[in-house]
Amino acid sequence: MNKEVVSTSKAPAAIGPYSQSIKAGGFLFVSGQIPLVPETGELVLGDIKTQAERVLENISAILAAAGTSFDQVVKTTIFLTDMGNFSAVNEVYAKYFPANPPARACVAVAQLPRGVAVEIEAVALCK
Repeated sequence: MNKEVVSTSKAPAAIGPYSQSIKAGGFLFVSGQIPLVPETGELVLGDIKTQAERVLENISAILAAAGTSFDQVVKTTIFLTDMGNFSAVNEVYAKYFPANPPARACVAVAQLPRGVAVEIEAVALCK
């Protein structure tokens, strides 16, 4: 099985030794995205909904670069530093997955990179 790095300037560049995403075996594995503005690398300021929106827009750009979309996502993992944000993140998340949402895990963590409140990773079907 071959693997292919998929990246786009429409999502934040990796801030460590990893790829934005990897296409392998008919799947796209999207690395965890945090609320960074792609053009500047700056953190998105604002409430958890604003941060979650930016994270999902970053994922959208990566999915598009690989020729796939949210309707092909089969699994996500959400990382939150405060489970009190669970409902607010769900509200934003539901807009991106209005029908047949993927399998998902949501876990509380002590910290995330750059001190953000939310990170989301995804696995999608792709050609």
